[in-house]
Amino acid sequence: MSRIGKKPVLLPEGVSATVSGQTVEVKGPKGTRSFQATDDVTITLEENGVVVKPRGSSKRARQQWGMTRTMVANLTTGVTTGFKKELEINGVGYRAAMEGKNVKLQLGLSHDVVFQVPEGVTVTAPKPTELVVEGIDQQLVGQVAANIREWRKPEPYKGKGIKYKDEFIFRKEGKKK
Repeated sequence: MSRIGKKPVLLPEGVSATVSGQTVEVKGPKGTRSFQATDDVTITLEENGVVVKPRGSSKRARQQWGMTRTMVANLTTGVTTGFKKELEINGVGYRAAMEGKNVKLQLGLSHDVVFQVPEGVTVTAPKPTELVVEGIDQQLVGQVAANIREWRKPEPYKGKGIKYKDEFIFRKEGKKK
């Protein structure tokens, strides 16, 4: 039995959900999100929240049970509080600035990198060495943060590059004489 799947997804104040077939649509103060579930689970709307149950006892049905419940929980989190990834830029002369909706990155390359932010995500630069990626779609927020980080991953000797705020960079010792 799935420990995660057994729990109903509680809907906070100001959030409403509708279930039509295998599609769950959640509306909240930050927007609307929907999720299409597979045919291996049944989704019902009850007074205490959204309940997900497996159809049958096959391995795939049990796998989809917990995953579908987590996806619905992420929908409710996204429309209430949203998701956020914080990035730090380390290195001499490395910095970021906003140019309209685009992010201009100076990362020690021969040219400045202009990163176009996709629709549904907001990127802010509170400091020249910090970036904050926010949105209601967890997958899209994580993907945008990963795409920005891809331009200059942190290196293990001095730690220069773009890293997540909570990420630990394992440091290596340099060459000895």
